[in-house]
Amino acid sequence: MSAASEPPARVSRLVLWRHGRTEWNAEGRFQGQLDPPLDAEGHRQATVAAEHLVSALGLTGDDTVVVSSDLDRAVQTATALTGLLGLPLQVDARLREHGLGDWEGLTRDEVAARYPEQYADWVAGRAVRDRGGEEPGAVAARALSVVSDLPPARTAVLVTHGGTSGRLLEALLDLGPEHLRVFGPLANCAWSEIVPLGSRWRVLRHNWAPLGGLPAQRPGTAREGLARPAPEDAAAEDADAVA
Repeated sequence: MSAASEPPARVSRLVLWRHGRTEWNAEGRFQGQLDPPLDAEGHRQATVAAEHLVSALGLTGDDTVVVSSDLDRAVQTATALTGLLGLPLQVDARLREHGLGDWEGLTRDEVAARYPEQYADWVAGRAVRDRGGEEPGAVAARALSVVSDLPPARTAVLVTHGGTSGRLLEALLDLGPEHLRVFGPLANCAWSEIVPLGSRWRVLRHNWAPLGGLPAQRPGTAREGLARPAPEDAAAEDADAVA
C-alpha cells in the first residue's frame, strides 16, 4: 500500500457522497468541471439522502466534518447535510470533477460522432487519450490529499462527483490498473462508506441510497430508515467521466 492511501488515524469513517442530479445528468451530457446546478429532482434527492445519512449513520455536528467540491452541484448537495447538522461547509477545489477537456458539455452521441476513437476507448474501459483535461492519476492524487488533510472527526463526508469518487476509492484501496472500475459508479446522491482496517481501508457499503428516496425505486418497496444499493442509471454509466 502506498503511504498516501493509508487511513488517517484522526478519521474513523469516510463517506464519499455524490451530488444530486442536474439537468445535464438527465440528458446524459458530460459535465466535467463545467458547473450546471442541481435540477428540482437533484434538490429532492439531496434532501432525502441527507436526512437518511444523519439518521442511519448517527451523524452529529459534534463529530462530523463535511467537505465539498467547489462546483455548485456538490455545494448545493452538501448544504442539505450541513444545514441538518448545524455545521459550516468546508469547500475544497481538490474534490471537483475530473476535467474532461473537449468532451465537456457534449452528450454521449455528440462525443461518439466527433471523437469516435476516444469514445470507443471510453466504452471499452480503456484510457482516453488526447481529449485534454486531466489524467486519472492526477484526479486521484488531488482527492487523496484532501483525505490526508482531514481534521479529527468520527465521520468525514466528502461531497464530490462520479469520476472523482471512483478514482479516489480506487486509490484508497490501492487498486492497480488491472482492477480499475471493479466498483461501479455512484448514482446521483448515492454514497460509499469506508473505514480503516489496520493500515488499509475497508469498504462497508458502496453505491447506497435511501429505500424509496431516489430514482428507479420500485413501487411498494420503500421502508423508512433503511437503505439499499442505488440503481444503475444513465447518469452514472461511467465512474471515469459522467458527473
